[in-house]
Amino acid sequence: MLNVVIGGSAGSFQTVTNILASLPKTFPFPMFLCLHRLKYVRTGFVEALELKSSLPIHEPQDKTPILPGHVYLAPANYHMYIDPGNTISLSTEEVVNHSRPSIDITFASAAQAFGSKCVGVLLSGANKDGALGIKLMKDMGGTVIVQSPDECQVKTMTMAAIKITDVDFVFQSQQIINYLQNLKE
Repeated sequence: MLNVVIGGSAGSFQTVTNILASLPKTFPFPMFLCLHRLKYVRTGFVEALELKSSLPIHEPQDKTPILPGHVYLAPANYHMYIDPGNTISLSTEEVVNHSRPSIDITFASAAQAFGSKCVGVLLSGANKDGALGIKLMKDMGGTVIVQSPDECQVKTMTMAAIKITDVDFVFQSQQIINYLQNLKE
């Protein structure tokens, strides 16, 4: 089964909500969201995403099982690992790239767990978090998409990924939506 992993930071929230709003409730693949957010704000984020999404959205707990058609949002101030045993692990290890949750950690663990069955999407952001993770995802046979830096509110993250990885697609947000809507096993 394919797995969709999306990472973003500054300027990515609107794109994420547009993606979620565009996907039908029959979307058959698990989706993982690793978004930089304020570490002490524990409520409101899932609810804001749920307003736009027809898919169920969860902030997983440690060892939460992964189900098709569900969206898993990395909780504030926790790294989210995707385990090969089809579960999610959480960690409060040191920050990576000034971030917890770290997109690099989520992308790298997804790459190791899913290999070629992984689709990674890196969106707007103000640091380089996600660039190394998306490179590993590509190296492990996954498909990697980077939001067009020209469209990003903050292009540091996407430019860092493009510099070190031969990404499969550099897409505007509507192209990302179209790609995800047409994903087939």
